[in-house]
Amino acid sequence: MSVPRSRSWKSAGLVLLVLAVLTSLSGSRRAGAGQPGRGEGANRSLAGAIDIHVHSDPDNTPRSIDAIDVAKLARSRGMRGIVLKNHYDPTGGLAFIVRKEVPGLEVFGGIDLNLTVGGMNPAAVEHMTQVSGGWGRFVWMSTFDAENQVRYSKENRPFVRTSRNGELLPEVKQVIAVIAKHGLVLATGHVSSDEALMLLREGRRQGVQHMVVTHAMNAPVLMDVPRMQDATKQGAFIEFVAGSLATADAAGRVDRYAGAIRAIGPEFCVLSSDLGQKGNALPPDGFAAFLTALQARGLTEQEVDRMSKQNPARLLGLK
Repeated sequence: MSVPRSRSWKSAGLVLLVLAVLTSLSGSRRAGAGQPGRGEGANRSLAGAIDIHVHSDPDNTPRSIDAIDVAKLARSRGMRGIVLKNHYDPTGGLAFIVRKEVPGLEVFGGIDLNLTVGGMNPAAVEHMTQVSGGWGRFVWMSTFDAENQVRYSKENRPFVRTSRNGELLPEVKQVIAVIAKHGLVLATGHVSSDEALMLLREGRRQGVQHMVVTHAMNAPVLMDVPRMQDATKQGAFIEFVAGSLATADAAGRVDRYAGAIRAIGPEFCVLSSDLGQKGNALPPDGFAAFLTALQARGLTEQEVDRMSKQNPARLLGLK
């Protein structure tokens, strides 16, 4: 029995409508809670961008996406590269695997000097440089195990010390020597503002070429503008991270970032997502929303491009 043409058109239209709705819902689920839209403007802002602060699985805490999938997503958005960050496990080897699975994207890793790798351990940093591919590029000073973080969080547990009586510990200076030797990136982690400046001064003294103050305005670092300006004089970039833009304080936080960037100068700043947490925006999507939010506060497209594309490329030694 033949079906009337008008009915078949209606049926086909209904099928297309259902497929469109299912696709939309699937995209929303993949994107996580509080996701921004992913329109043409977002893709344009990400073209050539490098996110130096991406969290992903495998990890010991819930993440929204694994390293291979976040790399595929970044590549699909036209990004140039990402840096995979893990608080407790080195990610240079992971970057090697991801590069094989996702060609066409610059993928780097690093090591975070928390207790799981022996704290301020120059041998662990040296070993990272010998891992296949040599894609371990970042050395974050202690984050969750930093003395400053543990005291800020009012926790009673072991921590990694960076300084004593206003002086960097000998093992910290040894770590910096390895960073200088191999042309790695010195990232200050969650140490205090004063300790961060001590690290940068020692880095400059030992000839480190690539340095960044990790999410300078966020707790527990809480670096003020004069200290950030001092950090830039030591040759460091200042990192501003997106985090979740769905929280009640997000607008005020981005306002403060924009003011600090103007005071410091975009030429000294780097933008990143610091995303990958379960329930937050996926890193490329949250990063795009962050870039858009900064432009909405008066920063030009050229300034945002410099902070999300040219400056992170310089930090990583890319041309």
